[in-house]
Amino acid sequence: MKYLLGIFLGICLVVLLSTQTAIAQCSICTKTASQLGEGPAKALNSAIIYLAFTPFAIMGYIGWRWWKNEKALENNE
Repeated sequence: MKYLLGIFLGICLVVLLSTQTAIAQCSICTKTASQLGEGPAKALNSAIIYLAFTPFAIMGYIGWRWWKNEKALENNE
């Protein structure tokens, strides 16, 4: 079980570290950012990725707490 958890966490870490290179802009945002220049375009892309990551982090925390509570209930029975 710990082996699978380690693999899962490793995959999550790789995915999280590779999100900085992702291009998360829609076509309208890309056109606007290209008019602003290189610096603001990178900042806009990072902000979009940050805003997309937040709900996943919240759901991950809720899932982790649920899993921990279920495991505690199984041990009590």
